[in-house]
Amino acid sequence: MFTGIVEELGEVTAVEQLAEASRFRLRGPLVTDGAKHGDSIAVNGVCLTVVETAGGEFTADVMQETLNRSSLGALRPGSRVNLERPMALGGRLGGHLVQGHVDGTGEILSRTPSEHWELVEVSLPGNLARYVVEKGSITVDGVSLTVVEAAADHFTISLIPTTLALTTLGTKQPGDPVNLEVDVLAKYVERLLAAGVDPLAATAAAAEEDTP
Repeated sequence: MFTGIVEELGEVTAVEQLAEASRFRLRGPLVTDGAKHGDSIAVNGVCLTVVETAGGEFTADVMQETLNRSSLGALRPGSRVNLERPMALGGRLGGHLVQGHVDGTGEILSRTPSEHWELVEVSLPGNLARYVVEKGSITVDGVSLTVVEAAADHFTISLIPTTLALTTLGTKQPGDPVNLEVDVLAKYVERLLAAGVDPLAATAAAAEEDTP
């Protein structure tokens, strides 16, 4: 589980094409400090498993399903990436609950600079629109952000100078793809309602059962 608060701006140092997969080597001295085989690191919002680490770099195998559903397939040596380690249990939740499971990809449509922030418009796949609401949370390339405006086919986000400077969103241009992860809680609520379950009533009933 992640929070969408990017820890480090990393870099792809090598990409090896495998049978229905790719192996990436990425530089990230901070996120690899103490990392070992089997650990998880989010790369542009995609949860990847560490294969090995050495000299501030780590390798990760990316299966074809992930390449098909995310923008990782467009990465090349020299590409900058957002990196985040999993949240520590009991730590502060700085962003929102992020799984690192990409729901789809969008595209940067426009950027509108202002004095203290920049408004960015991102396209939104039709199957994800119902999960995106004004003032709600969304993860864009692994960055936890608040939705400014939500429409049927796009949404806007406001980026502060820190986000522009410390993540890849500062350099993304119109036409560039981005990974999107919607709020998992909204998907759970939708599934419960579709099954005829009232989430509030179910929660209250469970609380009563647990009361001595």
